Amino acid sequence: MEFARTEETKVLRDPIHGYIHIDLEVIWDVVNTGWFQRLRRIRQLGGAHMVYHCAEHNRFSHSLGVYEIVRRMCSEVPDICNTLSEREKVTVMLAGLLHDIGHGPYSHAFEAVSRTSHETVTCRIIEENTEITKILEDCSKGLAKEVADVIRHKSPNYLMCQMISSQLDADRMDYLIRDAYFTGTTYGTFDLERILRTLRVENDRLVIKESGVYAVENYIMARYHMYWQVYYHPVARSYEGMIHTLFHRLKETGGDDPSVIPLFLPVIQDAEIPLKDYFRLDDNTCTYGFTSLSDHPDAILQDLSRRIRDRDLFKYTDNTPKNRRRIREHLDALGYDKGCYLIKDAVRQRPYVPYTGDRDGAIWVRMKDGSLRELSAASNIVYSLIHGPQNDDNKIFYPKEAE
Repeated sequence: MEFARTEETKVLRDPIHGYIHIDLEVIWDVVNTGWFQRLRRIRQLGGAHMVYHCAEHNRFSHSLGVYEIVRRMCSEVPDICNTLSEREKVTVMLAGLLHDIGHGPYSHAFEAVSRTSHETVTCRIIEENTEITKILEDCSKGLAKEVADVIRHKSPNYLMCQMISSQLDADRMDYLIRDAYFTGTTYGTFDLERILRTLRVENDRLVIKESGVYAVENYIMARYHMYWQVYYHPVARSYEGMIHTLFHRLKETGGDDPSVIPLFLPVIQDAEIPLKDYFRLDDNTCTYGFTSLSDHPDAILQDLSRRIRDRDLFKYTDNTPKNRRRIREHLDALGYDKGCYLIKDAVRQRPYVPYTGDRDGAIWVRMKDGSLRELSAASNIVYSLIHGPQNDDNKIFYPKEAE
């Protein structure tokens, strides 16, 4: 089927891609919905903006960036262009645009608090009779479910799912470059153009030409370094851990105090959040909520909310028996509740997971002789990375006065 085009191609300036190009009415209509504009109020990086002061970019710009990479895949990678129908191209572009529409405030930190994945909320927003649902269904009957199925990995066309979420996808390619740019780091840079030029389709899945292995190695290393230097930075983890602790304390004390804003109530009651309320949950409303909690009668909630608001964050050290014993003794001497003022957090990151039987579990390389080889079998660098010592970081976080 033919999808209606805009009168002229809309172009949005972007520091990563130069321009975002939109020439489909359904894409443009979705961008201009209240739900999509809400993403302007959700920072892309959770606690990392407490470390990198320029990391104020949002899910709105990232979602547009993912859409642009998917659009380029559909129009510039011949194998994809020839494999997907017109309807499938529009569907996968919409999936790229909408893949983060269900994100809550403070990035993934909110998922731990609300115990709901953003993918689940994303599919609810797409399918449960919202403004977006109407636009998609008015465009073509059944389109909303088809877009949601790509995001939930239920689409009968696996290639479309892989383009949005896999070990070599448009989502990761955009956020690595974008996050590196806005944090002022160089760890996340890699040769996006070369990867796009060497993408191929084999047996309904993305593969990379052997000549593109070096660019993919660079991409894998970029992901490795960004996690350890940006996403897993201890200060960012301190900030997110304190938010999690604050909500845990709210659940313990109950939500019957007027200083608890109503939008927090479903979260602390572990109830499903109505979409009309979820729409209003963003970084701004949570900041207001933390300010309100600074007047809560519970002294711990007062203190935690003030610390989060004013960036008076917990210090950190390695989680060893000696350090735990020392910090516990200091907290006891100061009269602190260790359940709220001693936070443990361990992270581990594998930048690439080799084939384990699941089609999502690998990046495949088409060798010069036409055979397919899993990436770690085609790259000495990736082989060494996954078979070498695995990094982890186990920290405890505590108030600086307990040092």
